[in-house]
Amino acid sequence: MPERTALMLRLIFALILGWSCSMAWAQEAKPQDLRCEPRIVARQSAKAFPEGPVPDAALLQWVDVPPLDDWSQRWPGYDGAAWYRIDWESRCGHDQPVALAIINMVMAGEVFVNSELIWRDQSLVEPLSRSWNMPRYWLLPKALLKEQGNSIWVRIHGISSQTPGLGRLRLGDPAELEQWTAQATWSLRTIYVVCITVSLVLCLLFAFAWLHHRYQKLYGWYALNLLCWALMLCFIVMTDPWPFASTQAFARGNLLIFIAFTYTFCIFALRFADLSLRKLERTLTGLCSLCAVFALTVPEAQMALSQAIWLLMFCLCALVCLLFPLRALQTRTPAHIIFSLCFVLYLAIGVHDLLLLTKALDHNLTLIPYTTLMSMLVIAWLLGRQIVKNMRHIERFNHELSLTVTQACDDLSQTLEREHHLALSHSRLQERLRISQDLHDGLGGSLVRSIALVEQSSSPLPNAQVLSMLKLMRDDLRQMIDTGTSAAIQVPETPVQWLAPLRHRFARLFEELDIQVKWSLPTYWAHAPSPIQCLTLTRVLEEALTNVVKHSRASQVEVRLEIPDSRELQLQIEDNGTGFDLDSTQINSMGVGMRSMLARLERLQGTLVIQSRPGRTELRASLPLLGKVQRHTEVQSAMQTAQSVL
Repeated sequence: MPERTALMLRLIFALILGWSCSMAWAQEAKPQDLRCEPRIVARQSAKAFPEGPVPDAALLQWVDVPPLDDWSQRWPGYDGAAWYRIDWESRCGHDQPVALAIINMVMAGEVFVNSELIWRDQSLVEPLSRSWNMPRYWLLPKALLKEQGNSIWVRIHGISSQTPGLGRLRLGDPAELEQWTAQATWSLRTIYVVCITVSLVLCLLFAFAWLHHRYQKLYGWYALNLLCWALMLCFIVMTDPWPFASTQAFARGNLLIFIAFTYTFCIFALRFADLSLRKLERTLTGLCSLCAVFALTVPEAQMALSQAIWLLMFCLCALVCLLFPLRALQTRTPAHIIFSLCFVLYLAIGVHDLLLLTKALDHNLTLIPYTTLMSMLVIAWLLGRQIVKNMRHIERFNHELSLTVTQACDDLSQTLEREHHLALSHSRLQERLRISQDLHDGLGGSLVRSIALVEQSSSPLPNAQVLSMLKLMRDDLRQMIDTGTSAAIQVPETPVQWLAPLRHRFARLFEELDIQVKWSLPTYWAHAPSPIQCLTLTRVLEEALTNVVKHSRASQVEVRLEIPDSRELQLQIEDNGTGFDLDSTQINSMGVGMRSMLARLERLQGTLVIQSRPGRTELRASLPLLGKVQRHTEVQSAMQTAQSVL
């Protein structure tokens, strides 16, 4: 066991032992043998009628009794009332102030001074009031005292199964007895109220802990045990029999609570010791259930048999208190060791108070309430220890989390850096692809046209014509550069203006090749496209017409630009050439031109549909028309891409 744990246990034991000794000394402190101190000369008892005035002493059969009397040992099975007569004398006469203090009366009582009533319990018939744990103090009126031969008459009403009789009684100095009564009130009542409060607070604490964590059933069992313990203490301090109809019913309720306390205590101890003994728990459940049924059904005339159940339940608790230290020796955990020492101390205190209840001990100092305070200290120590462990776990977790986050941040930084490099590489590749597509669609088309003109010419071309062709290719290259580096291209005012440069480029070539071309264009834009869309359609049309020149062997070509509604722009190119097999011409096997057309359209969410057969080939390109906001976003994106590449 750690040194600080042993030191704390020694401190707790010393405090409890010192407190107990001081209270016992206060309870047993005898008044000084002063000259005028009242002196009790006789204590006698006799059976009495349940009501009526103080009778003639000569008419009763008196027997001498000890200071702590239990008439069930003298008159077995007697239920009713009994007179207690205490004869006393004072050497200073009746002018000396005299006080009377009675610690307990089992169960209810009434007090007479020289045949005059000075106090009576609230209920002297069933259900009887409970004065068995209620110290009382009176200052005796001088008018009721005599020079010699004073007597205190106490009539006790009780039943044989509840150890009936008169408890400790003292006559003496008022100040001294008032202090003595106050000390007894603390020991027999106030400390119980404090323990009830502490038990209920701990009960609520562990009950809420169990409600938030249902899998922690140990918390639930401990909360039930604390609740039963609080109810048992309530039975001790109760003076009013409500809500029970009789003293026997009160005793049944008290016994049932003790059975429930024993059951929850045993289950809690087994679970806390990490013992999974299902058969033992079922046996304990059956035994406690049988005892509860017996307590509910036993006739009132045989309630004395219930003492066997009290003894059986006490033995079960004692057995658990003795077995728990053996388990602690096996586990050697601090919590088990602390509780094993507490259980042994609980057992010693329980035996002490059991002897006190049976009047085997001649004092009134009960120690059972101090077990609650000791439990509170132990629970506080366990909870504090658990909090410290949790804080250490949290600190360790935070440290590990900090290291993990730092490592993750480093990995993320490296990943982002790689992603940045990959994005730059991708942008470069995309730009290279775009440049290659522009070269193919723009300059490549001009080269194809020039080559076609040269091939179709029957004689060498003059220098001026060759120079014109070269200037045209230069203009196409300049246009390609301008459109690739500027995102602010102006959209032509009409479709005719948009198509005019392209018509001019292909008109002579088609004329030389004897290809008839039909241009079908709307007179105005129903919904103007964006500059990027115009450029894309231009490149698609250039590539399509170039393919017609290179591959189709067509004699007729028709170009149509349509805007069927305000949401789509359609470009159709149809020729009467030889066509090609669409099934064998997949996207992956297309030429650079076809792939370029498809890529350009897909970047703008457009589509490309091709239909071909001998004598008719149709290519339809569609682009969705964008709003102003989308167009502005598209322009900004194009500018950012160009800047990142440059």
